[in-house]
Amino acid sequence: MTGPLKGVRILDLTTMVSGPMATMMLADQGADVIKIESPRGDHMRHVSAMNRGMSASFLSCNRSKRGLALDIKSPEGLAIVRKLAATADVLVQNFRPGAIERMGLGEDIVRELRPDIVFVSISGFGETGPYAGQRVYDPVIQALCGLADVQTDYATGQPRMVRTIVPDKTTAVAAAQAITAALFARSQTGEGQHVRLAMLDTMVAYLWPEAISSLTFVGKEIDPAEGQMGLDLVYETEDGYITAGAVSDSEWQGMCRALGREDLLEDARFATAGARAQNRPARREIVGEEMRKWQSEELLARLDREDVPAAPVLTRWQLLDDAQIEANGTIEIHEDETLGRVRQPRPAARFDRTPAAVQALAPYLGADNAAILGELGYSGTEIERLAEAGVLASRGPATDC
Repeated sequence: MTGPLKGVRILDLTTMVSGPMATMMLADQGADVIKIESPRGDHMRHVSAMNRGMSASFLSCNRSKRGLALDIKSPEGLAIVRKLAATADVLVQNFRPGAIERMGLGEDIVRELRPDIVFVSISGFGETGPYAGQRVYDPVIQALCGLADVQTDYATGQPRMVRTIVPDKTTAVAAAQAITAALFARSQTGEGQHVRLAMLDTMVAYLWPEAISSLTFVGKEIDPAEGQMGLDLVYETEDGYITAGAVSDSEWQGMCRALGREDLLEDARFATAGARAQNRPARREIVGEEMRKWQSEELLARLDREDVPAAPVLTRWQLLDDAQIEANGTIEIHEDETLGRVRQPRPAARFDRTPAAVQALAPYLGADNAAILGELGYSGTEIERLAEAGVLASRGPATDC
């Protein structure tokens, strides 16, 4: 293991995306993350593109971890997890409120085993309140936090979902940050603590600075639908699509020059940022009409010369060959004996003294059963017995491609 979190052990009892992605970030940064799964495995093992029994979605949320699959409901399985908890710096779980206590792994029990542990609970809505016990998926949070309202179609008035799981992944980032903050606090005080994180809370905070900020001043609220920034989004060109943003006065002036429409600089409707926001529909219509007269490459070059933020709208295929993605080394190819060539994004944060890295690809179900139990002192004979009794489970690569 390499990275700034080398020497930290994390017990990962999470499933799906928010928890696994958070612990994956920490694993990439050097933490020894042990993913605990039931004998049937995390649901993400069974969705998306498959290669020899490995799901692309599971791999992309669980790389750099070790895997232990056992029946936590059995006395012996629970005993194994408790022994692991005694060796862990962090325990992360995202079951519905009350479930971890019913399993026999509540904070009080775990803290008896490891008094200074950082105990992390990720939930959809929090641990109390009318929604606390409900099952949750990403679209439910999008609906409740205001994100679907932000995406409302101006023509029809219909709220819309974002077509990617923003709440799940935003919560993952928030959880990873909170875990490292709690570990830092422990290094100063010697004490662990319970970190609670709700997806709903995370997303309200995430949206607030620009999408909900007009509700900041009590008694002086402005309807967010009216006050929301009218960001320039996607424009059609003669041969494709680009995005271009003219927020400041200088950017608007540069856009007008790039489009060959200096006459718009004298138009009172667009003379100030406030006027441009107020007359957003007219501005977008004029700009959109002008954009369609240009080839994308030429127009992007003109906008760049005028220091106007702009970029081509890439397909997901095209981003693989984008010059900036290549210059950054954003996407890596890993050679694996079982899966062949595997493409993954590198860890985003670069540490010059303790570099993070993709430590390994995601484990097959129970791939590290023997190694992890061996570290706990179980003999080979005991491990075989537990496997025969159904306490341990494993599943290797599929025989087909």
